[in-house]
Amino acid sequence: MLSRREAVPFAFVAEADRFRSNVTPPPRERLTVSQLAGRTLIGLTVVAGLVGSLLFGMPSLQSGAAESHRQQSEASDAR
Repeated sequence: MLSRREAVPFAFVAEADRFRSNVTPPPRERLTVSQLAGRTLIGLTVVAGLVGSLLFGMPSLQSGAAESHRQQSEASDAR
């Protein structure tokens, strides 16, 4: 007699972990040239946007340049 780990009311549930299907899934469809080009262009657009935002954002992250361009208001001179 088979030793089971726990009591199961249905035999098919107890044997479910040993079941292997003999049905193979259908092969994946190949991408067309236009689909491949579209995905490539979308990827390049996203990467270009990230690089562009990094290039435009770098000057604002530098703290040394902000100290040399300190402005003084004219209202404080009058007092």
